[in-house]
Amino acid sequence: MRTTQTHFGEHNGKEVQLYTLQNDNGMSVKISNYGATITSIIVPNKNGEVAEVVCGFDTFDSYFSDAYQANAPYFGGTVGRYCSQIKDAKFSLNGQVYELAKIVGENNLHGGKVGFDKKIWNVKSYDENVSQIEMTLQSKHLEEGFPGNVDVSVTFSLTNDNEIRMDYQATTDADTPFTITNHTYFNLSGFSDNVEQHTAQVHSGTKQVWDATGAATGENVSVEGKPDDLREGKVIGEVHQAMDDGFEHFYLFEEKGFELEKVVEIREPTSGRALEVSTTEPGMLFYTGKYTSDELKRESGLQYGKYRGFCCEAHRYANGPNIPDSPKSILRKGEKYESTTIFKFKW
Repeated sequence: MRTTQTHFGEHNGKEVQLYTLQNDNGMSVKISNYGATITSIIVPNKNGEVAEVVCGFDTFDSYFSDAYQANAPYFGGTVGRYCSQIKDAKFSLNGQVYELAKIVGENNLHGGKVGFDKKIWNVKSYDENVSQIEMTLQSKHLEEGFPGNVDVSVTFSLTNDNEIRMDYQATTDADTPFTITNHTYFNLSGFSDNVEQHTAQVHSGTKQVWDATGAATGENVSVEGKPDDLREGKVIGEVHQAMDDGFEHFYLFEEKGFELEKVVEIREPTSGRALEVSTTEPGMLFYTGKYTSDELKRESGLQYGKYRGFCCEAHRYANGPNIPDSPKSILRKGEKYESTTIFKFKW
């Protein structure tokens, strides 16, 4: 178990570092303090052979390439101040209307033009003999249009149970919409194939309804008996074919409330790798990369693109600030935001 630091690059005159967390089982995770971004996860397969299983880059400059900037897939970033789309890039809070940047059509996305994934986070001191790193950030009042000065922290831990644990905390001096998540794209085959051969099980019978713009309407519907009912586990490619589309589904975990529970298990048969996701969050966006550009690849040649990575983005309701009674979508002054998500690997 150890953590090491290396120089990754420079941004706006500030040094950017890369932190490598290792456990005793051959797993490693690399995290940049630019965007609190997971750039790499190395995991063994059933034969003990290690491989890269996430979309990301080995050099800092690759995150600023024309192809990546044009596609903007948010590989591995910690996104906020509010995840997913906010309808018409505005919301009303305490009798005041707040205007946000329009990122996708008329809607705001993932916190705006310069969200948390594009900030240099501060790193607290760390122990080289412990696989853990804490990063902090202050988001100023009216940054990207959101009210309140918000202090945020995320602690990444890699355990010998092969878990990547992310513990988030935040406080604010004024009521504000707030929810953050990690935006890592996984491919458990090690990118030897796309993700359509993976089997996905999601413990949810309900999803949000999104309108044509990609914003949640406030209506939730049952997936009972539908192709996208994944409670029993289905091969992703077969569901893609049945839906004639990829996944971009916000599943709800209404019954568990804000308790930490396993909500997802995804398996890849050839490698024997599996990923379990546990979270305290009330919902999760399951996305299979249908908009990811085929022009993107790691410097080593690993090919990214459409259906070559899936995301499990656990967070508060998409478009929550505009949905009445959306659970804990507003962080109140004097309250503490606390959230945990765990990515557990098996092989």
